[in-house]
Amino acid sequence: MLPPELQGDRGVRLAHIGVAVGSLEEAAAFFRDVLGLVPGPATAADGATVVSLSAGGAAIELLGAAAPDSPIGRYLERHGPGIHHVCFRVPDLEQALGRCRAAGYRLIDELPRAGADGRRIAFVHPKATAGILIELSD
Repeated sequence: MLPPELQGDRGVRLAHIGVAVGSLEEAAAFFRDVLGLVPGPATAADGATVVSLSAGGAAIELLGAAAPDSPIGRYLERHGPGIHHVCFRVPDLEQALGRCRAAGYRLIDELPRAGADGRRIAFVHPKATAGILIELSD
């Protein structure tokens, strides 16, 4: 266990891991058939079709491209299927974005915007976070 000074903000939690997939049906099959996770209904957000699977307090979001020129379509073209982003739920999204700005982290979203499930989200650029696209959500 980490010492208290390294444990960080306990109000921050892993919300989901977004995984870009070529086929939602094929990707969901593994999680359903092998792990017994139940895929939720498909929803649309940011030019993606999203299927969420709850896994121990966090979720796996399978992200299918709604169109080839959508953000997920372009991601799949450049990188192929795989982890697209990691999302953290924070107690105060504006405060977290302010801390990013104060520390010099590059933001994709300067202001929160609407995301899936009606939550407000903002992305931190992967060049600022060791190559990992980070989504912050409240």
